Amino acid sequence: MKNNPLISIIMNCYNGEEFLKYSIESVIAQTYKNWELIFWDNKSTDNSSKILKKYKDKRIKYFYAKKNTTLYEARNLAIKKSKGKFIGFLDVDDFWTKSKLELQVPYFQEKKVGLVYSNFYKFYKNKKKLAFKNDLPYGKVTSQIIKNYQIGILTVLLRSSFLNKNKLFNFKYDLLSDFDFILHFSQKHIFKVVDRPLAFYRIHENQLQKKKMILQARQFCNWYEKKKIKKKFKKFDLSSISKKYEYFSILKEINNSKFKLFLKIFSKFSLRNLVKITAIVFLPKRFVLRFIDNV
Repeated sequence: MKNNPLISIIMNCYNGEEFLKYSIESVIAQTYKNWELIFWDNKSTDNSSKILKKYKDKRIKYFYAKKNTTLYEARNLAIKKSKGKFIGFLDVDDFWTKSKLELQVPYFQEKKVGLVYSNFYKFYKNKKKLAFKNDLPYGKVTSQIIKNYQIGILTVLLRSSFLNKNKLFNFKYDLLSDFDFILHFSQKHIFKVVDRPLAFYRIHENQLQKKKMILQARQFCNWYEKKKIKKKFKKFDLSSISKKYEYFSILKEINNSKFKLFLKIFSKFSLRNLVKITAIVFLPKRFVLRFIDNV
């Protein structure tokens, strides 16, 4: 692609000092050099800003939020500061391989391509595991996304001219905003995939908290009902999303219900989903990870 167009990298930060330097250095190490890092400090109270400001690189642009917001509201605000022809996302605890951007940009030579992504590694206690073992979908991928969502936001590169900057991520659904956005984006645009892992997604203990899973369940059920997903995507096979809705409905009800209501739920829903829910609620954290569904 001619002239190596500018890429805006969105990095949102709230008290991310522990792993921040690894994320920043993975950006600086990119073999593709024409980028800007939009660093959005969401009113951190730790040493995040001090760590960032040690890097004397004019491509790094620091913004301090007027107020603390949810992640995806902050992400929207950061995007509005971007000037790149393409936009990528990297959180402060994740990191990229050094050739990520260089390998993705050529796919945009096809003018209808709106998004390029890749596989990635899950990184937990210094051990890495490939996120997906199957071939990832490309082209018009809405039906595949509905069936099995496999797009990590940390691998995504978007064509900014295809974005409406007044209608970006729906931050009301903060725990599934990327899924919601990418699902709708896929209806209009072609996706391409780089056939290798280009990023590392760091997993933390707090991601396994029961409270966060319950909140995710509530958000998913609300999203499914309020957005009228059945009507909006009626030409697609929605059985996978419907099963996920059932699964999250059970999780939400178990949290809100007494034992006799749980028995009613038990008689209504599939044993497979109940086994999953029981594992999440009662097993120790180190066993819970295998039962978590990526939304």
